Amino acid sequence: MKGYYVTEVEMRRYEVLHNVVNGILTVKSASELLGLSYRQTLRLKERFVLYGCEGLLRRTPSKPPHRTVSQELKDRIIALRKTLYYDFNILHCTDKLSECHGINLSHETLRQILITENLHTPKTKRKVYRRRRRMPQSGLLVQMDSSEHRWIEGEEKWWLVAMIDDGDGYVYAEFHPKETRRANMEVIQAYIRTRGLLMAMYTDKASHFKTTRHGGLHYTVSLEHEDTQIQRALAELGIELIHAHSPQAKGRIERLFRFFQYRLIKEMRLKGIKDYETANRFLTEEFLPWYNRTYTLSVASHYKELPEDIDLEEVVSIKHTRKVNKDNTIRYKGTIYQLLPVNGIRSFVNLWVEVCELADGRVRILYEKKNIAYTILTHEAYRFMKEEEIVNQREYVSVIKRKNRPAEDHPWRRSWKRGNVTFQTWNKM
Repeated sequence: MKGYYVTEVEMRRYEVLHNVVNGILTVKSASELLGLSYRQTLRLKERFVLYGCEGLLRRTPSKPPHRTVSQELKDRIIALRKTLYYDFNILHCTDKLSECHGINLSHETLRQILITENLHTPKTKRKVYRRRRRMPQSGLLVQMDSSEHRWIEGEEKWWLVAMIDDGDGYVYAEFHPKETRRANMEVIQAYIRTRGLLMAMYTDKASHFKTTRHGGLHYTVSLEHEDTQIQRALAELGIELIHAHSPQAKGRIERLFRFFQYRLIKEMRLKGIKDYETANRFLTEEFLPWYNRTYTLSVASHYKELPEDIDLEEVVSIKHTRKVNKDNTIRYKGTIYQLLPVNGIRSFVNLWVEVCELADGRVRILYEKKNIAYTILTHEAYRFMKEEEIVNQREYVSVIKRKNRPAEDHPWRRSWKRGNVTFQTWNKM
């Protein structure tokens, strides 16, 4: 039979279907023997009845398929791969070829081309674990974490602080030189301003999220710890803080960092970005909007608007309490603040006030959630004020010298005897 070739698979199908047609086997038994579905076995049976053995054979290709990639296009793809996209993964390279060069290929087609040219080595398959299902709505749970990496070639490692919604996959992130409490609070503030109040946040057990101390042989630690600044701020906003016990529990944001380490670094290299200030602008103005347009899912939203009576800048700040000194001053980080009268209160002596350090370094002082006006005193001015206060006290306070004279009947005035001699201790003048 010209144009046909026979394999062992076709021979086995012929034997089984011959028995089916002769009534020796049922279609169900034949599907189990051939390893096919019941419906596919029926199709083969129909073709066998109509065309006989030829209905089971494969026709040799007489002409190339319509969607074959030409050799010219392959050479162009290989040249782009070697010059521009040599460090891109397959998916990223597929997207860039479509966006920048008008070459629309599937992921698998490009992968096979690169494997044939020895420009890609397939990885061995690893065991796939079942992922936790997404939240049904956005705003129910947001994961937060940081990744230290050399995001710009030739520059030092910086931290990418990111938040990703577990429901729709929306992402917000910023570059920071260190993973500090302030850096995380700035990202939280920006995220809430963009989307609104969420229900719960999922983080690790870093010191800025949770206070963890362990006792030892020679010292004891209180079982109850004060809340961290982030815990306190989230509690004021009504957001529950949940701590993960392992990196695998935060798999969604861990995979996001892997994606960013693949794509973001290459995109910044193509843009010629050399410093982190420019990288932050590119991240927030171009890369994140593209990512959220491409990968954010369409689900119902559970975010709530921020109430008007809540000052988010004040809530997401670093707060400490101070007791007002007798001269109506407080000290915070080496600075002396002189409190001024406000709301009918002339002095705050011996009262506890709250010092709020905002993200931009400004300081607010609150008493019963109301702002207190203040002036900052230099150490020289404060020393001069104390000296002037002492001088004024010396000038206006009179010192009365008392003469302690014993009473008339005091025993000290009485005479006493020793033997036949009488002594008088006090001579009345």
